[in-house]
Amino acid sequence: MRRFTPAEPAPAASGAPNGGKPARGDWQVIKSLFPYLLEFKGRVALALSCLILAKVANLGVPVIMKHIVDALGPVASLSATARATNDPSLIVVGGLGLLVIAYGLVRLSTSLFTELREILFSKVTESAVRQIALKVFRHLHALSLRFHLERQTGGMSRDIERGTRGIQSMISYSLYSILPTLIEVGLVLGFFVVRYEAFYAIVTLVALVFYIVFTVKVTEWRTHFRRTMNELDSKANARAIDSLINYETVKYFGNEAFETQRYDENLKRYRAAAIRSQNSLSILNFGQQVIIASGLILILWHATQGVMSGRMTLGDLVLVNTFMLQLYIPLNFLGVIYRELKQAMTDMDRMFTLLDVNREVADPPGAQPLVCRGGTVRFEHVNFGYEPSRQILHDVDFSIAAGTTTAVVGHSGSGKSTLSRLLFRFYDVGFPGLDGGRISIDAQDIRDVTQDSLRAAIGIVPQDTVLFNDTIYYNIAYGNPSASRDQVIAAARAAHIHDFIESLPAGYESMVGERGLKLSGGEKQRVAIARTLLKNPHILIFDEATSALDSRSEQAIQTELRNIARERTTLVIAHRLSTVVHAAQIIVLDKGRIVERGTHEQLLHAEGLYAQMWALQQQRRGGEGDAEASHFATVVS
Repeated sequence: MRRFTPAEPAPAASGAPNGGKPARGDWQVIKSLFPYLLEFKGRVALALSCLILAKVANLGVPVIMKHIVDALGPVASLSATARATNDPSLIVVGGLGLLVIAYGLVRLSTSLFTELREILFSKVTESAVRQIALKVFRHLHALSLRFHLERQTGGMSRDIERGTRGIQSMISYSLYSILPTLIEVGLVLGFFVVRYEAFYAIVTLVALVFYIVFTVKVTEWRTHFRRTMNELDSKANARAIDSLINYETVKYFGNEAFETQRYDENLKRYRAAAIRSQNSLSILNFGQQVIIASGLILILWHATQGVMSGRMTLGDLVLVNTFMLQLYIPLNFLGVIYRELKQAMTDMDRMFTLLDVNREVADPPGAQPLVCRGGTVRFEHVNFGYEPSRQILHDVDFSIAAGTTTAVVGHSGSGKSTLSRLLFRFYDVGFPGLDGGRISIDAQDIRDVTQDSLRAAIGIVPQDTVLFNDTIYYNIAYGNPSASRDQVIAAARAAHIHDFIESLPAGYESMVGERGLKLSGGEKQRVAIARTLLKNPHILIFDEATSALDSRSEQAIQTELRNIARERTTLVIAHRLSTVVHAAQIIVLDKGRIVERGTHEQLLHAEGLYAQMWALQQQRRGGEGDAEASHFATVVS
């Protein structure tokens, strides 16, 4: 039965908030984080216990200070003579010494429990960040080629970076700032009600409510400024990376000033958003101070009246003032903390949204590894288009017998390279409303086997070789990371690049540069050939594998490739027909349709499109040969 897998709509560019999807609510973001934190339930419980103990100890500091101040009252009233004669009333001084020691111990215990909390929770935070970052990274590699072609890597990497940093910020601010402050507020309000009048608790609570409401409202108003800053920052970063990756293209066309201007346009917009954000922050800070000052004035004035009437001691006044300062000092940063929390939520949302992107090409439940018995490849009535409005392949139907070579030729844009992408299952055949047919290897539909096993069985030498910014050895060994050094060198010899590598000062440890730009096109292609040889797959794909080589190297490597392909199923995609004359079957594509098939001789006798392409290429080769001969004669003379 034929079937098709609908292609998912293309995701929006990274610059759009959350990939174009509606933002999650804050609690949804927090809920997404909880599973990673609850893996360490014991540590979380101990950390919270240390947090409560630290706040209880912190509450005891001003209480002991009150008793010290009250105890100093009688001492201050003693005359100088009494102090000099050690009047028995000075026995109170001994008690003062004990109070001072207790004050120091309680304050020290506050610091001890705080540090224990951080020690216990640091592993939780870092483990959560590691697991989430790893999950996102793995998921991005599992997404379809369509997703990566339509995203800007610079902006996406910045989203991941900010998302992991947002997790650290959220845990840090909530555990180390907000939760401790809430616990301390509860303890202080309870102490006011039990020890003093309810007036103090009411004024404190009302001030806190006004403070929090004002902070939340103003910060919500400011949030869109920050989001705009993030979007512009991602765009500027993506544009800068894109420009630097295409360094040679920029130089070829002398467009350094143009690229600088484009980058500066984003920086100017970012600057404008940053200025608006800073101005709104100043409004927030001033409003917070007005609320704090109002509450503090009311409470201190009432406490002063209590001292004057004899209802309270000087120690009580000091205690009330200290409690208020302990509460309001962390509240000074509540606006910053809330803003950073909201920003952390936004950043985490963008990162978690990446995890929500549909994989489009996914293994079905219960998928089994590919069993490659010989490597027979079958394209059965395959239809495909990258977009429903533009179909690329039309009813493509052919087989590649195990151990044979099939070549696919045709003009540019005829769909040749699309065949290799479908065989690797970078895309699934078909699209909504169109039966895509099927592709099978040894009668196994490639949609029914695991992608890892499918891709392990196939090796490719692409036309456009992109290398990692690492050593030549690393790039060759990438075909089989577990291979020995001797195997890597053997693959390099087979690809006719060993002598070149040995001639370099650093040999196999030579760096190839960003995307391999330190190597020539031919050198990169030979590294790609060596990498594929080292992989030693059952099925080979050569997509213009020698297009960047000179004639002499091409002939040598073509001979080597034929030897390698002799016992493997091979699909050769080519423009130069001279490289595929040996193929057991040649498929001619035109506008996504098979128009001819046969051997080289059969197609020439048919005098169709293949014969026309062959004649045209032979004329060009002859012209190039005449031009080279003429140039050589001129040089010699």
